[in-house]
Amino acid sequence: MIRYTLKCSTGHSFDSWFSDSATYERLEKAGHVSCSICGTTEVSKAMMAPRVTIGQDRAPLSTETSPEETAIKQLREKVEAESDYVGNTFAQEARRMHDGESDARSIWGEATGGEARALVEDGIPVIPLPFGPRKTH
Repeated sequence: MIRYTLKCSTGHSFDSWFSDSATYERLEKAGHVSCSICGTTEVSKAMMAPRVTIGQDRAPLSTETSPEETAIKQLREKVEAESDYVGNTFAQEARRMHDGESDARSIWGEATGGEARALVEDGIPVIPLPFGPRKTH
């Protein structure tokens, strides 16, 4: 694994992990590397210095450094506290609520691009979130 410090065209700086440098190059060339703050795909590697630790004095892998990152953390906490996680059944559950087949409530989960597009085209209100579920392993 390799960690790169990346910078987007609007000036945001963030870190991201890749399997190796070839994976980063392939994903960046295909337009799949995007800013974790604003979403632009105009991203490049920033100047980096090697990180050397001595003994047990280790810094965390990442820290909140911007108002945007703080806002995303607060949004995640609110969504997790006030809505039900339905996983990859999000599109089906949103449609069932819209059609009156189940009680309306706040939900979140995953949907494919096609599923999300179909929901929007059918007038079912959805919004993408800037985070996914927490990994439990």
